[in-house]
Amino acid sequence: MAPVSLQQLLDERCRSGTLCERLEDGAVRCYACGHRCLIRPGRRGICKVRYNEAGELRVPYGYVAALQCDPVEKKPFFHVLPGTDALTFGMLGCDFHCSYCQNWVTSQALRDEAAGVAPTEASADGLVALAEERGAGVVASSYNEPLITAEWAVDVFRAARERGFLTAFISNGNATPEVLDYLRPWTDCYKIDLKSMNDRSYRRLGGVLQHVLDAIRMVYERGFWIEVVTLVIPGFNDSAAELRHAAETIASVSRDIPWHVTAFHQDYRMTDPRNTSAADLVRAAAIGAEAGLRFVYAGNLPGQVGRWENTYCPHCGGLLIERTGYALLQQRIGEDGGCPDCGSTIPGLWSCSRSERTLRRLRVYRSVRPLL
Repeated sequence: MAPVSLQQLLDERCRSGTLCERLEDGAVRCYACGHRCLIRPGRRGICKVRYNEAGELRVPYGYVAALQCDPVEKKPFFHVLPGTDALTFGMLGCDFHCSYCQNWVTSQALRDEAAGVAPTEASADGLVALAEERGAGVVASSYNEPLITAEWAVDVFRAARERGFLTAFISNGNATPEVLDYLRPWTDCYKIDLKSMNDRSYRRLGGVLQHVLDAIRMVYERGFWIEVVTLVIPGFNDSAAELRHAAETIASVSRDIPWHVTAFHQDYRMTDPRNTSAADLVRAAAIGAEAGLRFVYAGNLPGQVGRWENTYCPHCGGLLIERTGYALLQQRIGEDGGCPDCGSTIPGLWSCSRSERTLRRLRVYRSVRPLL
């Protein structure tokens, strides 16, 4: 008997999808991501996990391939329940094929046989129960591109919301209005990777720059809490002009959107550029502040980037949250979001309805093992 392939294992864990339009001759138009794939019977979308079976769109459901409970700051969200943890789950597949992906074992599992990750059955209620057991305040979808598994995420988020959790998407931002409207009733926070301001570079990764720029505005306008991340890669997207363009574009939507500039390290198939230095991040963060962004952070190099790990009040300049990596040294923002020095409101999500949630305002971060 021939061994069961990963594709077959995943196809056994699917259900009928809703993010699509049925067309003539049994074809469907998928709306889960910006590719808007036209999928004919017997064919698959670019992501390889959404497929057409006899005129019905089948989508991933009922499993996880990655699962971990770790600091919400790692997502990274710096303006969402600082000091608490996020139970984060992921599936398999992606609509991009980034050569430097740090989650390639899940995102590229169907394109790269070296990944070797298999699905584990899960239920929405089981994931929420685990989040309760671990004392998390957030339930998040990440590790692969969650847009292509949005139906599963919504069912998990619906169960999480009923138990008072905040919910979060960690995404490449290749979204459509349809998928954002589908997510919004059940999703509080949305992180978008802004990988470059050069469309040619985006197309090398499998995406379109304008789709991501449109998504930043759409996410903000729909009322998600949004934070944007740019992985700064020497020689790829780190010119002063490109970084300034990125910061000005974010600021044109809102100056209150936090922008994280994070450090690249050689990974997966991109091993030519040097690793990002602390000086590179400090330069990028300063460009973001000069462009008018009120909250700019430099990440992945704890203790090496000075003030750019911390949150300051944009009105009085007071130090509100002091960080070293994922550890909080002090946290002075109240659950109402107020600055204790001048009373100004700091934008973000500073509380949730889980009265039993354990908030570790001061903690020394220690590594955690994956739950899978």
